Amino acid sequence: MVAALSVLDLAMGWEIGFDERWDRDVGYGVPAWCDHPDCKAEIDRGLAYVCGAEPYGGDRGCGLYFCEKHRSYRGLCARCMRNRDPFEPKPEHPRWIQHRETDPSWAEWRSDQAKSSLKSC
Repeated sequence: MVAALSVLDLAMGWEIGFDERWDRDVGYGVPAWCDHPDCKAEIDRGLAYVCGAEPYGGDRGCGLYFCEKHRSYRGLCARCMRNRDPFEPKPEHPRWIQHRETDPSWAEWRSDQAKSSLKSC
């Protein structure tokens, strides 16, 4: 399943977008951990690290993000190379959380999140 492109994808290229399948921010502007469960490498969620080597993983990959050590020369993680279920995605990187919570460019997003959580109560 390929997630739809967000408005941010169209306006900013691949710096910041949203992956509906994994319910998280993606793009080379998003600091992250390698999604391999035994790895703590810091990467970003840009196309250089995505399993499948295409946006959201394309037709071959799971769309999670892996360092060079945990991505094959074909651009796939170990599980996708063996046609297995994907790893569990890692939580957001603390730098990314702080950026979203404090940077002025995310003020509208924070406001929308607050309104959304009030509606669900």
